[in-house]
Amino acid sequence: QVQFVESGGGLVQPGGSLRLSCVVSGSFGSILAMAWYRQIPGKQRELAAIITNGGRGTYADSVKGRFTIFRDNAKNTVYLQMNSLKPEDTAVYYCNVNVRNGGENRDYWGQGTQVTVSS
Repeated sequence: QVQFVESGGGLVQPGGSLRLSCVVSGSFGSILAMAWYRQIPGKQRELAAIITNGGRGTYADSVKGRFTIFRDNAKNTVYLQMNSLKPEDTAVYYCNVNVRNGGENRDYWGQGTQVTVSS
């Protein structure tokens, strides 16, 4: 199985910054893509950013230029640096990994961390 430790969420004023971290552990072959999704109550979960195992990041238009996703493969950790935060960034942020194990790929989800942007 796969375990997650997510951290870094909290309350921040508009224009502020936060860094989310997600440490992945467990029994698996290799981690392929790592991503951060977010969900506002009453709305569907949406992709914020995703990074390949080669380090290439892709971003939702709504966060492009403000968020940066990066990973440390040696530590099985993915980060999301969030700058110039806006109230509309308020959501629960979920870590997601695509893991290769036993010849197949499978997605796993963290428990989520709350980010609130408010004055």
